[in-house]
Amino acid sequence: MKRVARVAPAVAAWLFACAAGAHAFLDHAEPAVGSTVHATPAEVRIWFSERLEPAFSTAELQDASGRRVGTQDATVDASDPALLRMAVPPLAPGRYRVKWHVLSVDTHVTEGDFTFTVAP
Repeated sequence: MKRVARVAPAVAAWLFACAAGAHAFLDHAEPAVGSTVHATPAEVRIWFSERLEPAFSTAELQDASGRRVGTQDATVDASDPALLRMAVPPLAPGRYRVKWHVLSVDTHVTEGDFTFTVAP
């Protein structure tokens, strides 16, 4: 029984480490997280650490007051399943927030947000 008591915590730690590594986390984005751009980007591109499930992965762009900007839904890129793309309409100068919610192909859900600023 003592041997099982010593092995169980190690197995639990290993399982937790395996599960934690399988989530789709934001790797990088364009425009870059927290950046300032001098013109409206044609699109927002968000790369993740894992492949995404297209039917359950999305993002939206919000203005400084939290209102959704544009009507385009984000889509997973057909040639790069770890890339979420969203068309961007013309933007006025100001701060914008990108909110994302994704499901990795191994069924783990993650969500988050980041901002960028359009300079005058």
